[in-house]
Order: sequence, then C-alpha cells, then structure tokens
Amino acid sequence: MRDIKVAVLTISDKASVGEREDKSGLLIKDLVEFEGGKVVEYKIVSDEMQQIGSTLTEWADKNIAQIIFTTGGTGLSERDVTPEATAKVIQRQAPGFSEALRQQSFKETKKAILSRGISGIRGKTLIINLPGSTKAVDECFKLLKPVLGHAVEILSGNTEHR
Repeated sequence: MRDIKVAVLTISDKASVGEREDKSGLLIKDLVEFEGGKVVEYKIVSDEMQQIGSTLTEWADKNIAQIIFTTGGTGLSERDVTPEATAKVIQRQAPGFSEALRQQSFKETKKAILSRGISGIRGKTLIINLPGSTKAVDECFKLLKPVLGHAVEILSGNTEHR
C-alpha cells in the first residue's frame, strides 16, 4: 500500500447530518495510513444515488485516487443504494474483490450473505464497496491489503507478471 493514493467515501444518512460518528470511514483512513498509503479525499454523503455517483465520478475522472473505498449502504434496506450508484459509474466490473470479501466475511458471520457490495474500475481507479461496520471493514481490509498494490500497478499500465 506504500504511497497509494486512496479516497474514502462514507455513505450514511445519519453520519452525513452529524447524528452518528463515521467510525468505519475513519477506520479505513487509519488502516490505509498505517500501511503507508495516503488518504487524499474523505467525504460523507447521504444514501442518495446522485451524491454517491457524482462523488465517485469526480474522484475517478480527476485521477484523485488510485483506489476509492466506499463504506456503508451495501445492505438490503430500501436506502442502501451504494452498489447501484457504483454500478452506474464503473466502466468495468472487478467482481473478484467483492466475491472474496463476502466469502471471507461469511466465515465470520452468516449475515455477510446480505452484503451487496460490488467492485469495479473507472478510468485508472479501482472502486471497492465495503460494508458499514468497523468489524467488517477491518476484516475486509486485511484480506485486500496483499493485492491492492498489484492491482494499482496493473491499472497504471504495468502489466508485467512477477
């Protein structure tokens, strides 16, 4: 993760209006920085397709970050629209990330099957939807950490296999 530019987008109606602290987004920031990455953007938005989509699009199109992590809005409730908003802005899917996250999380809690998060690419930016709980964020980040550097290299044009 050394020197990788990361953006963190928290999707939460309550956190966006200050009714709840954003613990999962702050945890992602801490984990990224601990691993030597650089958090270049951090934002909290409500569970609204337009807000989520426009933020992801802006960050990816301006090459602000090499990886965007979202947290929240991936469940089954009517307001959980993060996967749909992400699907509208990505240009290519990267389903292996989300499949691995659900599989690993399912070992910890059977409720992981309720997660609908997706992953994909817009331009040279990898976008990964993470759940909203800090426990899930921690577990998911540990799983992703070993492959993120290689993913960023490939997206930046270095396609040599080592």
